[in-house]
Amino acid sequence: MSNIYDSANALSRGLRELPEYKAVKEARDAIQADAEASKIFADYIAFQHEIQVMAQTGQIPDASFQEKMENFGKLIQGNALLSEFFCKTATTFYLSI
Repeated sequence: MSNIYDSANALSRGLRELPEYKAVKEARDAIQADAEASKIFADYIAFQHEIQVMAQTGQIPDASFQEKMENFGKLIQGNALLSEFFCKTATTFYLSI
């Protein structure tokens, strides 16, 4: 009988072999290899974190946050690597539902 850790490790290995996982990982690696895309991505993740902290503390984002969110949307759509990454992550998410 296997223990829970062996089962978790087997599941992890299986997930890493899925073509959807590999596609997202390749897209993420491409972002990391590109300085501009990597900077936009890091800034976007920091912005997401800032919004999450605001939500957890009950603060309401003002108009400047809306503007910043729209700017990130334009930057992401304007960068082929980021656009591809987010498209693949969204597709993978919808496949898992």
